[in-house]
Amino acid sequence: MQAKLETRPSVRRCAVTGALGLALLGAGLPAAASGATTATTATTATTATTATTATTRDTGSGLSRFYDQRVEWTACEGTEMPKDLQCGKVTVPLDYSRPRGGTLDVALARYRATGDSRGSVLLNFGGPGGSGINELALGGKEFMHLTNGYDVVTFDPRGVGRSSPVSCGPATLKIMEATDGDGGMTDPEGVLERLRDAAAECAKYSGPVLPHIGTVDAARDMDVMRRALGDDRLNYLGFSYGTRLGAVYAARFPDKVGRMVLDGVDTLTEPLAEQGLAGARGQQTALENFLDWCVEDVACPFGQDARDARDQVERLVASLDSDPVPSAFGEPFTGQDMVGAIGQALYSRELWPSLERALAQLLEDGDTRGLEGFSSGGVTFPVRAAVNAPVRGDRTAGLTDEEDVPMDNLPAALMAINCADDPDRPTAAQVTASLDRLRARYEDVSPVFGRYRLTQVLMCYGRPRGTDYIRDDVKDLDTARMLLVGTRGDPATPYRWTTETADRLGPSAVVLDNRGEGHTGYASSKCVHRKVDDFLLYGSLPPDGSSCGPESTGDGSG
Repeated sequence: MQAKLETRPSVRRCAVTGALGLALLGAGLPAAASGATTATTATTATTATTATTATTRDTGSGLSRFYDQRVEWTACEGTEMPKDLQCGKVTVPLDYSRPRGGTLDVALARYRATGDSRGSVLLNFGGPGGSGINELALGGKEFMHLTNGYDVVTFDPRGVGRSSPVSCGPATLKIMEATDGDGGMTDPEGVLERLRDAAAECAKYSGPVLPHIGTVDAARDMDVMRRALGDDRLNYLGFSYGTRLGAVYAARFPDKVGRMVLDGVDTLTEPLAEQGLAGARGQQTALENFLDWCVEDVACPFGQDARDARDQVERLVASLDSDPVPSAFGEPFTGQDMVGAIGQALYSRELWPSLERALAQLLEDGDTRGLEGFSSGGVTFPVRAAVNAPVRGDRTAGLTDEEDVPMDNLPAALMAINCADDPDRPTAAQVTASLDRLRARYEDVSPVFGRYRLTQVLMCYGRPRGTDYIRDDVKDLDTARMLLVGTRGDPATPYRWTTETADRLGPSAVVLDNRGEGHTGYASSKCVHRKVDDFLLYGSLPPDGSSCGPESTGDGSG
């Protein structure tokens, strides 16, 4: 699922909210490097043709040395790392079709079980592109109940964080600036040319891991982790993009699925343009829900009429676009800057009171600081040269030191992974011809967010086409039963994606309907939290189609 990167030079931050992270539509794999293109095509073809091969065959095809390893745990290094968080690594092939070639190390972290451990539960917080280790270090308290039975483990996927991080160098900002505002609408040919040039810089700064990044390879890495952790089956909790990763793992290793939970279910089939449309629609609905809540408060800066409040927001966006106000940094704060900030705040209902105050500051005093706090997401990435561990021949790329992770790794990895997962590559003529029609569709579903989200559909232009495997083969699974959680008011992963994905996966998928607000349910709903923990710890699945009510109803049960 896509979100939008903040591009104002004064901020230049990644728009990522909360511990779960958000997925960005990206521009990752380089078309300019013919060697990379060939490698990607070969990897995709090999993966697709071997997708149903049993794990036993994998371990007997040059992969045994990877499946025979065990994780050695030590205290995590770093000033912000909790003392009880342990770190380790596993070594995986750079290219699974050539397991005797280069390798790379994948970074892991865990909280140990407090009592008798029945094994591990693996977490992915979403993105793609966020460091699981950093997220667990910062937000681990949400998962401490799971340590009653499990070691709680997470990882930095290949290309992310300390695991051979990718980077686009200065091209990251070029990509964001090229797709900011109306540039893609008024000069699409120029934008496409700039994106194609930027792809070559991504290849230069990312190194050998770039052609082998993506969800299919990450899922194969997870099976190596499962074995290295000593588990016969994978117990897994994935959020947002992490649901795509979990579904791909289940398709690739159906007999190794343990207790699996997918929360904030991503689409497996929709093209990126349709994902952006769903995102715009979801954010518009979330905005309207926020305004319905706001007008019940006498302090709401838009008054007490919800329809008039919606009109005021649209007029405010248009006014700021035509006549920006000075930001806290002294640069223009536009309507699109405001839209980006509101969009980030809508990912959690807990942020609604802060959003109400920030909008009041803007309207009453022209003070943009509150809104800019949402735009920043708290993550800056001044660009510097990437420091990449070598992956050549039979050499191993060790873990990257924390201080050497490129500052643009998060957006660069988001872009690379999403494009590696997407097989659609329209031509320049097709892109140009479709923009007016797409603009009308986007603005129809969201007068506020449509324009802001539209230019994201350009970002994969010029990249090698991604794998067909996810769209074509992740379906009709014969696995242990899985729990899929969909939230009705989710602005990023609409509830219909949960039911569509459940139908696609087949009878093993059990749906929990969370009738609340915000992106994902585990952190925001006590009812969802309890039902997920009950399944992971005790194997107790709720009935298919059961629900959790809004938190305002009391204990959240429905």
